[in-house]
Amino acid sequence: MYNSCNIIEHVIDTWEKLQAQAPLVQCITNSVAANYAANVLLAAGASPAMIDNPFEAESFTQISGALSINTGTPTTEQMHAMMISAQTAHKHHIPWVLDPVGYGPILKWRSDAVDALLQYNPSVIRGNASEISALAGRLTQSKGVDSILKSDEMFHHAQHLLTKTSCVAISGETDYILSNAMTCIVKIQGGSHLQPRITATGCALGALVAAYCAVAPVHLATITAHVHFAIAGKLAFDQAQTVGSFNIMFMDYIHMLDANLIEQYARIELISDD
Repeated sequence: MYNSCNIIEHVIDTWEKLQAQAPLVQCITNSVAANYAANVLLAAGASPAMIDNPFEAESFTQISGALSINTGTPTTEQMHAMMISAQTAHKHHIPWVLDPVGYGPILKWRSDAVDALLQYNPSVIRGNASEISALAGRLTQSKGVDSILKSDEMFHHAQHLLTKTSCVAISGETDYILSNAMTCIVKIQGGSHLQPRITATGCALGALVAAYCAVAPVHLATITAHVHFAIAGKLAFDQAQTVGSFNIMFMDYIHMLDANLIEQYARIELISDD
């Protein structure tokens, strides 16, 4: 049984496992996010590999600790690799994260591909409120791939996705995490309003979720990744209030997170899903 105190202990334990194991994470991500996501994983203590060639996908997924798939700028070849890697991960019980960037009626080709990927039961589906709402069947207007919904406007409607995945994470000013392993919804606060002003922060968060999934149960991994980002964003903004300086400090705090900072700054609330 979890409460707001002992869940922080689980978060610290999960963070320590990432530091000890430095898992290999295969990332099939978008062209805007690849470099940033790789640097975030390195700063956090994981080992990224941006393998997105369909001729290499199956063999590499098999040796990976986890897989992250992001549909931000998919090419035909990359989408083929996504299908191969997702199928391989599903077959070999390798945790994988689906970040359905841009999902919705406007970008039909990628959205149809995301629907196809769901047959391989991602361990985690992570996205902003617009993407998660659209994926849950409540189609909304969205501005490009950015969210115009707040995460707290629709997290109840995301329950439907738990038939396709073990865990759903909705990112925004406040993050919400739903899981088949928990009877409550996890609410995580922190971060900074500057994070969405930096390209690929959300995409990198999906990759970090995958990294933690390689070392811990999916629900704890997802919570820990979001706490990691929230604390780094909060502490970075305490030091720097302009976008460029904030970005540097954010990466520094991704790297400098430790048990003491988690215990001091984690803002986790468990709320009823009624």
